[in-house]
Amino acid sequence: MRILKAGILKRRDGTRHLKGCVTVRKGRISAFTFVEVMIALVIVSISLMALLRLHLISVQMVEKAQIMTQAVQLANEKIAETLTANVPEEGVRSGAVEKNGLTLNWKTRVEDVQSIQWDTGNMDGLRRVLVDISWKQGRNRKHLEMSTFVADRALP
Repeated sequence: MRILKAGILKRRDGTRHLKGCVTVRKGRISAFTFVEVMIALVIVSISLMALLRLHLISVQMVEKAQIMTQAVQLANEKIAETLTANVPEEGVRSGAVEKNGLTLNWKTRVEDVQSIQWDTGNMDGLRRVLVDISWKQGRNRKHLEMSTFVADRALP
């Protein structure tokens, strides 16, 4: 390979090569045309738009998962608080907690379960603990409900 002019290289097979992607063959220059470059740019831009959309969807899904995790943790806390008593008192308690800029409203309801007929006989002293967590997400209000049953520890 030898240099003919500034930027033009001559190969042993007789072709001349300009710096970049332009090749000169026996007086004819072959290069990428404007149309080919534009088509390539359109393909790349469409691909990037699809990837950007997928990224936005994944960010939204992560946000929803984080909010749901916070709601489940709060519900577990409220159930644990209620179960600290031997037999939780019947009634309704409510409040609001702010976590990471999100306001989670909670309501705990303890109600007596009236003599459920079990295989082993009647079981009095059984109470249901229901926790309802609600929050505003976008324009909608979302809810998470968890419940458990607790029996009087003094029961046989």
